[in-house]
Amino acid sequence: MRLANKIALVTGAASGMGAATARLMAAEGAKVAVADMLETEGEAVAAGIAAAGGTARFIRLDVAEETDWEAALATVTGAWGGLDILVNNAGISGSATNDLYDTGLWDRIMAVNARGTFLGVKHGVAAMRRRGGGSIVNLSSISGNVGQERIHCAYNASKAAVRLLTKSVAVQEGAAKIRVNTIHPGLMPPMRTSGATADPVFRAKMLGHVPLGRSGEVDEVARAILFLASDESSYVTGAELHVDGGYLAS
Repeated sequence: MRLANKIALVTGAASGMGAATARLMAAEGAKVAVADMLETEGEAVAAGIAAAGGTARFIRLDVAEETDWEAALATVTGAWGGLDILVNNAGISGSATNDLYDTGLWDRIMAVNARGTFLGVKHGVAAMRRRGGGSIVNLSSISGNVGQERIHCAYNASKAAVRLLTKSVAVQEGAAKIRVNTIHPGLMPPMRTSGATADPVFRAKMLGHVPLGRSGEVDEVARAILFLASDESSYVTGAELHVDGGYLAS
């Protein structure tokens, strides 16, 4: 029970890595706010956690809207007394377009991936200061480290922004005992918003650059998030953990 008595909020928790993380954190003893825009799926994740003996509740959250963040944090702190862990997982892909310079898509990707993470950090930090500390885990990507073909440049730019936002806040909030780190997943099961990265031919090409020779699983990312969220990483802040099968090392 590595997260016993901890209070966590996970964004994008209705599916994929977010759902896997919410389930794992609940199994490790945390009270978990399952935050997402997908109400039916999010409610199902929270219900599944409760059925397994954990504590969870669904909160509808559009991460790009500041008023949604204010309401979400008010709900969590009102129900459970504070916030100890924030996982900024919500994001959208940049591979479902043929126009890699689509201005509207740039705005949407940056709003969700970069602005959404910033707003989470802003309001998460405020809540954690009142608790005397906490841990924030931001989901970047290998796409925040390197350029890639067939992916809108906003995706790479937004994930790079998450990297440096994380380091900046880690430096600023260290004295408040708030740790902030990034996870960089590599080739994973396609996102709901994926296009090219769901194409078998494109995925096979990417796999050619993965030393472990396979794509990752969402539970592998969830376990890395758990480490950074828990006290096991108590002297780790401003760090990048690559869960990529060695992609960035090749």
